[in-house]
Amino acid sequence: MQELDIGLVGLGVMGENLALNLERNGFAVAGFDLDAAKRRSFAQRTQGLRAQAAESLAALVASLSVPRRVWLMVPAGAPVDAVLAELRPLLSVGDVVIDGGNTLFTDTQRRIQALDGTGILYVGSGVSGGEEGALRGPALMPGGSPEAWPLVRPFLQAIAAKADDGQPCCEWMGPGGAGHFVKMVHNGIEYADMQMICEAYALMKDLGMTAPEMSAVFREWNAGELGSYLIDITADILVQTDPETGQALVDVIVDTAEQKGTGKWTSQVALDMGVSAPTIADAVFARTMSAVKAERVAAAQVLVGPASQPAPDRHVVLPQIQRALLAAKICAYAQGFALLKAADREHQWQLPMAKVASVWRAGCIIRAHLLQDIRRAFADANDLTNLLMDPHFARVMADSQQALRDVVAMAAQRGVAVPAFMSALSYYDAYRCARSPANLLQAQRDYFGAHTYQRLDKPGKFHTQWRA
Repeated sequence: MQELDIGLVGLGVMGENLALNLERNGFAVAGFDLDAAKRRSFAQRTQGLRAQAAESLAALVASLSVPRRVWLMVPAGAPVDAVLAELRPLLSVGDVVIDGGNTLFTDTQRRIQALDGTGILYVGSGVSGGEEGALRGPALMPGGSPEAWPLVRPFLQAIAAKADDGQPCCEWMGPGGAGHFVKMVHNGIEYADMQMICEAYALMKDLGMTAPEMSAVFREWNAGELGSYLIDITADILVQTDPETGQALVDVIVDTAEQKGTGKWTSQVALDMGVSAPTIADAVFARTMSAVKAERVAAAQVLVGPASQPAPDRHVVLPQIQRALLAAKICAYAQGFALLKAADREHQWQLPMAKVASVWRAGCIIRAHLLQDIRRAFADANDLTNLLMDPHFARVMADSQQALRDVVAMAAQRGVAVPAFMSALSYYDAYRCARSPANLLQAQRDYFGAHTYQRLDKPGKFHTQWRA
C-alpha cells in the first residue's frame, strides 16, 4: 500500500462519510473495520479515489506516512480501549490517535494519562452533524495533547463546516478532556432544544392545528430569530405524509424517544460541579417519561386533568409560543455555557468561549442564528458570568419573559406538559432573585443536623438550639 495521510478505524456510516470527506479535501485515507463486509463496502465506495481498505490494524498503520495519524470512529467505552491496546505497540513517538466518538471526557483524560511518557499524542474530538455533516462538513471540537494540534489542524479544519464568514467550525478547545467535554455540553443543549421544540409542537396540537399548518409556522419562525437547523428539520418533518396511511408521518410514529447518554452525562456533571442546569436535566427526564408508554396510557384512564376549555385564538397564542421558545432556548444555552465555565475553572483548560460558540455556528445539530450573538457576547467579555448578563440577551429576555410566563401558565391551565419551558422560566426567575428562600432551608438544615448558618449582619458560622 502507498503512504497515506490518515488512517480511519471504524467504517460505519459516520466513519465512512468522514473518510470520503477527507479524500474529497485532498487527503489520502486508509480505512479499517473489524467487519469484513464494511471493509468491502468501503473499498467499493472509494474505488478510483485516494483511499484504500486495510485488512488489519497493523496493515493500516504500515500504510501511513510519518507521523502517523489514526482517527477512531468506534463506539465509546470498551471498544476504544480495545483498539488502543492493539494500536499502542504499532505506533511510535510523535504519532497521533484521535477519538471522534461520543466519549465521556474523563475517559479521554484517563487515556491521555495512560499514554504519558510514550510520546504518542492523543486527541479527543467532538464530532457533530450526523452522517450528512460527516460527509459534507461537521463541527469539530478537538482537545487533548497540545502538541497534536499542528499535526491534525490542517485536515480537521479542511473537512469542517464553514460558517457564513468562511471560518471553519473547528478550533482547539484545550488540553485533557476539553474537546469531549464541550461536545457533551453541546449534546445537553441539543436535548433541551429538541424538547422545547416538541413542547411548542404539543401546544400547537392543543390549539387544534394540523401537522402541515404547524410546518408552515415553523418554516416562518426559521426565517427569524429562531432560525436553526432543528427548527428547519421540524418544518420538514411535519409536512411529510405517510404513503401507507395518507396521514402526517409524525402522527403514526410511536411517542417514545430513545437516548444515548450524553444528555444524562451533562446533567450528572452539572450536579457534580454544583451548576444549575435544570432545563437540560428536564429534557432528559422527558425522554425517560416518554419511555414508559404503557404506564402513561394506563394513567390517562385514571388520573384527572383540568376541565376541557375552548382553544384560545391561535393568532394571539402563536406569537407568544414563538417568544417563549426563544426565551427558553436562551436559558438552555446560558446553562450550558455556565457548565463550560465551571469545568474550565476546575480543570484549567482555558476554554475559548467565543470560539466554542463560533464552532457551533455551522455543521452541528444546534447550529442557530443566535450563536452569532453568543460568540459576540463572549468575544466582548470572555469572563462573562452568565449569558443572561450580556446586555443583548438581557434585553431579549426582557422582551420575551412575559410570553414565556403566559405560555407556561396556559400550558398548566390546559394540562399540557411543558417541563423544559417551566424549568427555563424557573431558572430565569431564580437567577434574577436577589434573596432566595434558601435562608429558611439552611435554618432547617441547622435544626435537624446542626449544619450551622451564616448571618447577614456579621461574619462567622452560627448554630441555634431551635427547640427548648
